[in-house]
Amino acid sequence: MNYTQTLEFLFTAMPSFQRVGGDAYKPGLERITSFCQHLGNPQRNFYTIHVAGTNGKGSVSHMLASILREAGYRTGLFTSPHLVDFRERIRVDGEMIPKQKVVNFVDKHREKMQELDLSFFEMTAAMAFDYFDQSDVEVAVIETGLGGRLDATNLITPLLSVVTNISLEHTEFLGDTIEQIAEEKAGIIKKSIPVVVGQSNEAYNAVFERRAEELHSKVIYAEQEFTLDAVEHFDNHNQHFSILRTRDNRNFELDIDLLGDYQRHNIITACAAADYLAELTPLTISRRAFREGLARSAANTGLMGRWQVIGEEPYTICDTGHNAEGISFVAKQLEALDTDHIFAVMGFAKEKDLDKIMPLLPKKIHYIFTKASIDRARNIEDIADLALKEGLHFETKPTVAEALAHARSLALATDTIFIGGSNFIVAEVEGITTPVEE
Repeated sequence: MNYTQTLEFLFTAMPSFQRVGGDAYKPGLERITSFCQHLGNPQRNFYTIHVAGTNGKGSVSHMLASILREAGYRTGLFTSPHLVDFRERIRVDGEMIPKQKVVNFVDKHREKMQELDLSFFEMTAAMAFDYFDQSDVEVAVIETGLGGRLDATNLITPLLSVVTNISLEHTEFLGDTIEQIAEEKAGIIKKSIPVVVGQSNEAYNAVFERRAEELHSKVIYAEQEFTLDAVEHFDNHNQHFSILRTRDNRNFELDIDLLGDYQRHNIITACAAADYLAELTPLTISRRAFREGLARSAANTGLMGRWQVIGEEPYTICDTGHNAEGISFVAKQLEALDTDHIFAVMGFAKEKDLDKIMPLLPKKIHYIFTKASIDRARNIEDIADLALKEGLHFETKPTVAEALAHARSLALATDTIFIGGSNFIVAEVEGITTPVEE
């Protein structure tokens, strides 16, 4: 099989959560454990950092991978979902896994994958572990898929676990309360291995503390380790943070090539994680690596879709925030923009709670609701019905390409175009604006 045929096999024989939603979800570690044993347990041959959470885990994972790369380590990065190319999920020193490596892995292990009835995510995680081992990776940042306790990535024993935050999402799988979801995320904590909690909250702190106590581990609350003194947006591609380390009152002046206001939470989480790794693990991270790694987070790792500027006149941005908490951050930042008019191209996945999301959308924006070309996309009619109830000013277009083209036809150079609401919407826009590498 060639690369295209291989991907077609993977997406059909092993349906992904990204494409079909809950039908692809297979909790449990039995299958991935058996398959990794078949591979020779490659995940044991390099250091790992394990990152979970409802929002921000992708950004934090990319920040940490960039810091480790700048520290001189050959660094693996496993994340999901992808936007344009499947290979975005598996990177070494920022470079995507080669197409031929994907083909070779599937050709070699296809029968075993089918015998074990692996999920798409289990196969992808195992492929990442195997490729990192082959590539002489020294340390890898591993992002969970859905949850934590029963996530396929949870067979690793990391140097550090990280949980960015907890909010209600995927309640049909993880539980319908904050405490239940926290229990699932806390499942990544391992014996005697600390966990960094990015955003503390009385609703779930006790869950992490109880789990950590059971495992003789330690909870590190990022916000107690570092505090944010100031934030400055000094151009359309970077922002500057003044951050204080509380244990010694040391100030860090940090730039980052990510623009979303929500990055103020993520950078504190990344700082606390990197500080622990530098102080209390075999890894060596200099102040220079720490500073330059953050400054080049997106450039070093290929991160896309986080308040990403893809056009200047009109100012055009896209963001993959897709749940109520993520969209609330995006909505506040949109409202604060100094711009004449805002045109928002948006769509949503079927399972998202639009009753909670739609009231968050600013009334002053002109919305162009659309549907991504994927089965999980929400029907435009459903979105329109809820938009009417909220009194939003909107119109609809049947495809993302048409919606974006219409927004561009309406917007003047002094206006703003926003694209978001779903990974799938941003993915199609990224596909339009960023050609996939052959």
